[in-house]
Amino acid sequence: MKTIYSEILKAQSQKRKLLAVLLDPDKLVLETIDTLISKINRSPATHIFIGGSLVFSNNINQLIIIIKKQCGLPIVLFPGNPSQIADQADAILFLSLLSGRNPDFLIGHQVEAAPILKKTTLEIIPTAYILIESGNTTAVVKVSKTKPIARNQPEIAVATAIAGEMLGNKLVYLEAGSGAKFSVPLTTIGAVAQNISVPLIVGGGIKSQNEIQQAYEAGADLVVIGTAFEQNLDFFNDFINPASNHV
Repeated sequence: MKTIYSEILKAQSQKRKLLAVLLDPDKLVLETIDTLISKINRSPATHIFIGGSLVFSNNINQLIIIIKKQCGLPIVLFPGNPSQIADQADAILFLSLLSGRNPDFLIGHQVEAAPILKKTTLEIIPTAYILIESGNTTAVVKVSKTKPIARNQPEIAVATAIAGEMLGNKLVYLEAGSGAKFSVPLTTIGAVAQNISVPLIVGGGIKSQNEIQQAYEAGADLVVIGTAFEQNLDFFNDFINPASNHV
């Protein structure tokens, strides 16, 4: 049986790069969602992530149902807390914020979410979530009340990622944060990629096709685009499929 994670592993083994569009349910307007989905369908995206640090919307399942009617991409939850669990999605990144020491984000929310997830058919993908300093205070830093790893300390990011893999996480996610001033440094991406065997996700602050390509070349297996697409639905119009040169 094919799973989303097994397909990510397959892409990694084939050196085929992946791209996720991150959608914040609070910023989606039902009246214009058809246009948004049409733009995603014409983009090089391979996955749709849904979620955010602060989500007040209670219609995540409704949005997913609408998206699925018009788009065949796998939909993966990227939750800030257990209230964002939606059983109409295909999978969930079961995040543990390893860069911080707030017990709520290390294990507290996970304990709260576990009984809920047990009743769903969601594919659960344990993910080591690591925040990297981005030049400003992002929403995830405010909400998690944790300090990101300094940009000039890639060795700490590497050790944290290794620990995450040793703990059994199936993905490592380096995050600068939504609306980050600076994306994750390429040196950090490269150092982490060289020291783990699980797939590496990189997101936050990436604003151009060139930056996506640079992240791939540094070692990212999957890049996440959120704010750049959110602010400009034509973001992908002139894109050459970033994955095409890596198959």
